Amino acid sequence: MRESLAVVLAAGEGTRMRSALPKVLHRIGHLPMVGHVLKTLGSAGIDRLAVVVGPNHGAVRAAVGELAPHASIHMQEQRLGTAHAVLAARPELEHATDDVLVVYGDTPFVTPEAIAHLRAGLAEGASVVVAGFRPESPKGYGRLVMEGERLLAIREEKDASEAERQITLCNAGMMAFRGDVALAILDAIGSDNAQKEFYLTDAVEVANDRGLRVDVAEIAADEVFGINDRVQLAGAEQLFQAQRRRAAMVEGATLIAPETVFFAHDTVLGRDVTIEPNVVFGPGVTVADNVVIRAFSHIEGAQVASGATVGPFARLRPGAEIGEGAHIGNFVEIKAATVETGAKVNHLTYIGDARVGAKSNIGAGTVTCNYDGVNKFRTDIGANAFIGSNSSLVAPIAIGDGAYVASGSVLTEDVEADALAFGRARQVAKPGRAAVLREAQKDRRKPT
Repeated sequence: MRESLAVVLAAGEGTRMRSALPKVLHRIGHLPMVGHVLKTLGSAGIDRLAVVVGPNHGAVRAAVGELAPHASIHMQEQRLGTAHAVLAARPELEHATDDVLVVYGDTPFVTPEAIAHLRAGLAEGASVVVAGFRPESPKGYGRLVMEGERLLAIREEKDASEAERQITLCNAGMMAFRGDVALAILDAIGSDNAQKEFYLTDAVEVANDRGLRVDVAEIAADEVFGINDRVQLAGAEQLFQAQRRRAAMVEGATLIAPETVFFAHDTVLGRDVTIEPNVVFGPGVTVADNVVIRAFSHIEGAQVASGATVGPFARLRPGAEIGEGAHIGNFVEIKAATVETGAKVNHLTYIGDARVGAKSNIGAGTVTCNYDGVNKFRTDIGANAFIGSNSSLVAPIAIGDGAYVASGSVLTEDVEADALAFGRARQVAKPGRAAVLREAQKDRRKPT
């Protein structure tokens, strides 16, 4: 089994993003683009990760620490080129390993298969393997100059001859090195160029000068989609969503209007799920089999059990757990609450920091008053309870199994099981007073 190290270059400022946020932290599918790369490397079975960050990139350090706690982090103090960036991870490069891969933190669509393709070239005897791709137009890309199966050079367009500019195989940026020669090749790269920088592409010339075998691993153009500005970021989001929509349908979900449904990177859908138009999934959502998500719903950090119905116009916030066969209806918001099997919260209701027991019915306009301005408190509603419309349950409070709360109640005390609770003022009618009030209002409207 070959051991491996991946060096992820994430030190760029991304000035064309016009953002205070480092480029690799801009999100696609609610995950920073460097997170997509780290996730792929994990799926590809890479043994060790080294991430190169720039100075004043504490936010990148923090994100990497959360996304890949086992990764080592190295700083490129001065931005002197891509080879110089790789050498910032010298402590990792000095440890013996079979394969060394260099990948970029702003290419979120690289796949485990592409990583495996690069490594396969090393296993077959190459000392350096360069990732190549064929874009729709090669303009602006470095060309891969081949001699049979051997890569002779990476020629930047400005330096290419007219014949070389006709080459359609282009440099994708990623490289793989045999571990026992990686550091020597990188150290031999010079800065004899107009920018006085150390370019990773020069590794090809160094390896060829030493008689080492240099191969190309061709991968799909979509996998090396690089992001340099907000326009490309939007294009990347569009590509990500298209891929996730197709995957969802292939795996057994029905999307009524696929182009209007938006997924997060970690959305999980069961079989025979139906998603109506204009549904948005934030991170941390799992939806079980046979669920219906109706139109214009927003779901984040929630679990929805089999057979449940959510929406239309519903919002499930983090901590929402919807039980089997439960109904969450229009203009209902659920936050940090469990709605148990068969319960119904059908319209115009807020349930926060609460439990709604199995088969309970929550009437329209019900509010669990969970916040006193300082602290959050819980509401516990038992099984088979009935909460009448326009009721306010002031937490902390418990409503027992089978209890009945009259409509329009404001409750501040617990209700025992099977009790009927009223929490409203007694109705009083004053005959004729409406006419008196109207006359009084007319008098107030007369000009003085």
